[in-house]
Amino acid sequence: MDRFTVAGVLPDIEEYFQIGDSSSGLLQTVFICSYMVLAPVFGYLGDRYNRKWIMSSGIFFWSAITLLSSFVPQQCFWALLFTRALVGIGEASYSTIAPTVIADLFVGDFRSRMLSIFYFAIPVGSGLGYIVGSKVTDFTDDWHWALRVTPGLGLVAVLLLVFVVPEPPRGALERRSERALVHTSWLTDVKELSTNYSFLLSSLGFTSVAFVTGTLALWAPAYLFRAQVVQGTMRPCTKSTCNSLDSLLFGIITCITGFLGVGAGVEISKRYRKVNPRADPLVCACGLLGSAPFLYFAVVTAEASSIASYVCIFMGELLLSLNWAIVADILLYVVVPTRRSTAEAFQIMMSHLLGDASSPYLIGVISDKIRHSRPDSYLAEFRSLEYALLICCFVGALGGGAFLATAVFIEQDRSKAEHYTQALTEADEPILVPKAGRSVKLPVASVLI
Repeated sequence: MDRFTVAGVLPDIEEYFQIGDSSSGLLQTVFICSYMVLAPVFGYLGDRYNRKWIMSSGIFFWSAITLLSSFVPQQCFWALLFTRALVGIGEASYSTIAPTVIADLFVGDFRSRMLSIFYFAIPVGSGLGYIVGSKVTDFTDDWHWALRVTPGLGLVAVLLLVFVVPEPPRGALERRSERALVHTSWLTDVKELSTNYSFLLSSLGFTSVAFVTGTLALWAPAYLFRAQVVQGTMRPCTKSTCNSLDSLLFGIITCITGFLGVGAGVEISKRYRKVNPRADPLVCACGLLGSAPFLYFAVVTAEASSIASYVCIFMGELLLSLNWAIVADILLYVVVPTRRSTAEAFQIMMSHLLGDASSPYLIGVISDKIRHSRPDSYLAEFRSLEYALLICCFVGALGGGAFLATAVFIEQDRSKAEHYTQALTEADEPILVPKAGRSVKLPVASVLI
């Protein structure tokens, strides 16, 4: 919710600081970059130390910095960028570790359902960010107050984590023995993850999801507002006339499509899995490939009809939302419990480095380049952003291809992870490992994926 509150008041921020599209894109990019860079650090900590206290500390820091960012003076846009970067530290601590706690509390189809509830928070929280940002700004006539809502919610989250959420043993529900799983070195974890094709390819597919959603999150309300100006139904944005309706509508669409899409994705995958063990990556592939044409028509129809554009955005976001919980579930069953936080961290780093860390700024830069090559007009502003946004359609199609490739390896990698999770914990006796035509006895702790 916090990061999209900024997107919901982006026109007000641009006017307040007198900045262009490329600088606006940096607000999202600096946040995602710090989030991405620190995710491996929290992944390492989350695989080895108390996860509940790491998450609680991170959310408290996140909330405090968000509150401080609302007091940045007009002449210090660099300070707003700096505080948005610090916010990424708190989110990295939570997003990297929370799915692994869910994985250790639930198994099988019940885990998938619990993950779907957790991942409702991404699209639904995103939509609420736009709604809260636009409505609080309308009520107070000051965009700064939009950034003062989420810190209170963060404090509630910290209290719930400390007093309600347990710290489950890692992998306890997936093994027959009470023995603790054996930890390996961080370099070994990274090496083994680099040979896990299901993990790598599904992470590439999720990177496409992050690229598209990151772009839409920042630019869709601004683009739809510009389309209405070109249509003549809205005046160019000034402090007294800037309309928050597009942020509100986009937020509502994001909430609804997130709620429907995440739940539908899990249920479709669960039922399809009964007849096809490769159901998870195939459902993800269909979601991305199906969203691409809807996003294309959402962009090209905006000038002629805002209603048609909103309908296409609804369908595109609905199909994109099928992926959220399924991708998390794929990671959890193709990676052993002692490497899951590290795997989550690297998936976060990959998806944000090539996805929503770069996409808002990239779209802004391309938009500015196209606009500067044309005579200055509001139509040129609209058209330049229109051409830049079309990139999302091609990225979505590439992501669908990555999920199709994941389907080739998914059965093998899942079986391998399940076998070694049991092998590492079921007995103290040495395990027979095939080697060069003969069996070699190795201690349990030396058997690695």
